[in-house]
Amino acid sequence: MAGIAGLARMADKARGHKAETIGEFKYGDDSGLDREVLALIGVSADDFADAAESMWDRELDDWVRGRMTCSQEEIESFNQEQTTKVPQDDLHRRLLKERLAKYAPGNTDITTVFASIELDDWGAFRDEDLAARPPRSGYVRGVLGLVAAARMADKARAHRAGRMGDYRYGDDSFFDRTLLEFIGLSAADFEEGAWRNPNDTELGEWILERVEPPAPGEVSALNARLARHGEAHPDWAERFRQRRDEICPDRKDVTTYFELQDIDDQACFGLVDLNLRAPRSPYDASLGGLLCLARMVDKGRAHNAGRLGDYWFGGDSGLDRRLLEHLGLSHEEFAAGLKEHADDEAVIAWLGDRVGSEEEVAALNATLQGLAPSSDRMKSYLTRTVRGLDPGRWDVNSFLALVELDDEITFARLRARV
Repeated sequence: MAGIAGLARMADKARGHKAETIGEFKYGDDSGLDREVLALIGVSADDFADAAESMWDRELDDWVRGRMTCSQEEIESFNQEQTTKVPQDDLHRRLLKERLAKYAPGNTDITTVFASIELDDWGAFRDEDLAARPPRSGYVRGVLGLVAAARMADKARAHRAGRMGDYRYGDDSFFDRTLLEFIGLSAADFEEGAWRNPNDTELGEWILERVEPPAPGEVSALNARLARHGEAHPDWAERFRQRRDEICPDRKDVTTYFELQDIDDQACFGLVDLNLRAPRSPYDASLGGLLCLARMVDKGRAHNAGRLGDYWFGGDSGLDRRLLEHLGLSHEEFAAGLKEHADDEAVIAWLGDRVGSEEEVAALNATLQGLAPSSDRMKSYLTRTVRGLDPGRWDVNSFLALVELDDEITFARLRARV
């Protein structure tokens, strides 16, 4: 990106930082490399994160090029310095030694800071354990824009590590067989590529170095066929219905294998995964009669599982803050309580009198339902957001309605069948 070493990596971390899914990685002023890249391009960490969140890579590349004042010679000097830099202090020398011992014992070629970082990334993500967590949803299109390819990559890494759990890979999976035939790789070759390239973009680049790229329209056509596979397929309809009756007999609205896989993954691992589905509606008052409480429970459980996705929980959510203030709990206390109480009934019993009297509940519900922009700036924000989701929805004028619309549109986009 922009010809600058470390910039594409920083963009990925910036997006993770904004989505609160950065894990143990460090971004911006907390990262020595990021600080140097930001100084080179003359952009603040906050401005770069905002841009990365709202732009695709090509747009972000243009945005950076339009703002940086460094010359090509300065970029080349920076790249040379960074890619050849060896550990300069005890901490980075120790990290390199530990990474070599863990992931590449006996290797003498890895000596630079960049190579040390790459080794750590590869080692941390090369081995999937599908006995401990599910692969990604079939709807994720991170590898070459293909549905089910990111999921297949997760399974390939687990297969390599001998940690498949109950999942199937390669010729034992209909979706894998179909994708491998389309790509033009064997299951063994794809496994090698997935194991060596834990980043989806780099895996896609690795594949395209070995096969002819698909013709225009072929990826979308295959996506449409695979994403619809299920009850509508005459040869699979009866088998699909039998499987659905085993997993979710009360969900006759589920008609595709991708939907069924997502439900099965969450049920098998006891997860609330907000990468796969929305939390309950803000208008759901099934818990204690309080609006938004069932939703906050879902978000709290997803937070505890590390599967919050793009949602905000606790102090980062205005709705949650009002609920938590009403309940007299911090978000840490609420999250800890969810770990101790496995279902809605147990949560309500735990909250007890904190839920409040009928009058207090009614008053809070009225406040939550009526939350609307109180300034021109917030009115403009709501209008822009609604227009970006559905330009025809002029009637959406409250924050609960916006949240509901955002849920519906976001997951409809995820499940678009092309």
